[in-house]
Amino acid sequence: MSGIRSQDVESASRLVALGMRPKLVPARDPGYAELVRRYGEDDAFKDVVQRVASGLGLVVLAVGPQSGAVVAATEESIFEIRMDEYARRTALANRQADKVLHGLAHLAVAALAFPRPDDLGNDSYVGRVSVDQVDAAVREACRALQERVEGTGENSDPLSEAPELEAAWRAWSRRPPAAATKDGRAGDATTRGIVGKALRFLADQGFLVPVGADGQAGTATFRTTARYQVQVRELASRRAFDELLELGVLPVTSALGTLRPTADGALEAGGV
Repeated sequence: MSGIRSQDVESASRLVALGMRPKLVPARDPGYAELVRRYGEDDAFKDVVQRVASGLGLVVLAVGPQSGAVVAATEESIFEIRMDEYARRTALANRQADKVLHGLAHLAVAALAFPRPDDLGNDSYVGRVSVDQVDAAVREACRALQERVEGTGENSDPLSEAPELEAAWRAWSRRPPAAATKDGRAGDATTRGIVGKALRFLADQGFLVPVGADGQAGTATFRTTARYQVQVRELASRRAFDELLELGVLPVTSALGTLRPTADGALEAGGV
């Protein structure tokens, strides 16, 4: 650290700050691109960037020419997006009842956006998801889980190691998929309405980009960004993500396998 100058700390702080502007990419900002290049080539500068981020309650997930600087807030960080903040941004009508359904929608979006192990490792891969696709996938997961429960003859006992996730499946299946409003949009309390809000939130955060309507009023198709790919790599090591994939119904549009985290955190292929 003895060779680090105050100007280097300022540059490191600027790189972290640029990473917190979700829709900005290095290709559109020469200064940003230069800081990204330096991060990859200068280990001392890389260490300062990580220390600056840590001091702000952030962790650097990745820094690259396509994704830019991707940072995530640690628990209790001032930058952490809590449920109340998410609810405010997405205008949830019933925060307590809807928050688990929104969490389930986000899990399904991630699994469908990158359906194969190679998709997460291929920096040039671009996934696509839509409201109808996500809702259909979760409903199929609900059906598969219900069949599994009925097969045991113990309808009241959760089979999952994550019973709160199983409760979310059941809550999802009880919600109507659509109940159009006067302007043709899906009602906020419907599952398609929930998925639509989740997708728009991800787009606002620079993780998805809308690319066009999918043939039904109020819905759209979104493509993934490099920033989202980095985030899903992190998500794929969590039990809730694995729980979703173990139902064996995702992705609904491919027969090439799904992502399954192994015990050592690596990703391997699994059949659908």
